[in-house]
Amino acid sequence: MQIKKITDNKKQFLDLLLLADEQEEMIDKYLDNGDMFALYDGDLKTICVVELTDDETCELKNIATYEKYQGKGYARALIKFIFDFYKDDYKKILVGTGETPEIISFYQGCGFELSHRVENFFTDNYDHPIFEGDIQLVDMIYLKKELSTQEIF
Repeated sequence: MQIKKITDNKKQFLDLLLLADEQEEMIDKYLDNGDMFALYDGDLKTICVVELTDDETCELKNIATYEKYQGKGYARALIKFIFDFYKDDYKKILVGTGETPEIISFYQGCGFELSHRVENFFTDNYDHPIFEGDIQLVDMIYLKKELSTQEIF
């Protein structure tokens, strides 16, 4: 397994990024300014973008794994890498997601804890209804992880 920081031609990964954020205009808001990392195990498995929010906080804006590789630990490995990569420069990392129990549980299993909610985020910021399975996403649920803590799953 190898993780590479991507600095050029980030749009080449758009197909994978769209799995986690299905509106290209929303991806464009963070893609250029965010740090992108790609996890390879033979071929590309998982991609993520981390945006530097302020002097103390970074935010995982997008993480996506090709469907045929989901459930094999690739996203978890990339998140562990991100925690380690940013721990000396930032105090905490945030991640926002829709209110779906499986995804929230995944992030909690990676060491995140519930932080706050942004009401109507998906209905106010996307040009069409966003669904995760049969659940329409309305509010953005934010989770946080203190990077200074040593327990990394």
